[in-house]
Amino acid sequence: MEIMRVENLSKVYGKGDTQVKAIDNISFSVKKGEFVAIIGPSGSGKSTMLHILGGVDRPTSGKVMIDNTDIYGLNETKLAIFRRRQIGLIYQFYNLIPILNVEENMTLPLLLDNRRVDKKKLNDLLDTLGLAKRQQHLPNELSGGQQQRVSIGRALINQPAIVLADEPTGNLDSQNSKEIVELLKLSNKYFNQTLIMITHDPQIALQADRMITLQDGRISKDEVIRP
Repeated sequence: MEIMRVENLSKVYGKGDTQVKAIDNISFSVKKGEFVAIIGPSGSGKSTMLHILGGVDRPTSGKVMIDNTDIYGLNETKLAIFRRRQIGLIYQFYNLIPILNVEENMTLPLLLDNRRVDKKKLNDLLDTLGLAKRQQHLPNELSGGQQQRVSIGRALINQPAIVLADEPTGNLDSQNSKEIVELLKLSNKYFNQTLIMITHDPQIALQADRMITLQDGRISKDEVIRP
């Protein structure tokens, strides 16, 4: 079952001689529960594409369909609501709110949506992430690996249609990187959570179901690693 479809997606910056095509007429689809790794050299358009897929940055042209919704056919208010409910974003530098504790950072998408926090689900997620004893801690009281776990929890708390991870291990040591990838794979496998991850690490990319390689804003290779 298809969860995402990207049609003729382009993102252009500047005009005339200074024009840069960050994304150049890209099309692909993603199945529900699929783990897709996106790789490519710096400047190939990986982060730009992920931000467009996540509803953070509008494309110059093309469509992004998530769960049969054309997200850029929505107005700004409806897009913000859709993004909050259906898209989980995980960043390299965590993007946690420094004055909020672990529990508050993780449940922020629910609170912004005026939705009730399911304490059992929250506690289960805290346990899975190894944060049960850290829920009242502020971000500056946590290690980098723990902060990234909070970021993952925030992305998963809404059980979104799709999780997008932008270099989630790029700021971590090898042991924490391994643990973060295992957590994301666990979510992908046991909760049938669709995962699209940007990574520079070929060993991480090879753990995905499928690997898409970007080059100069275009897909140069799209290969199935494990059917």
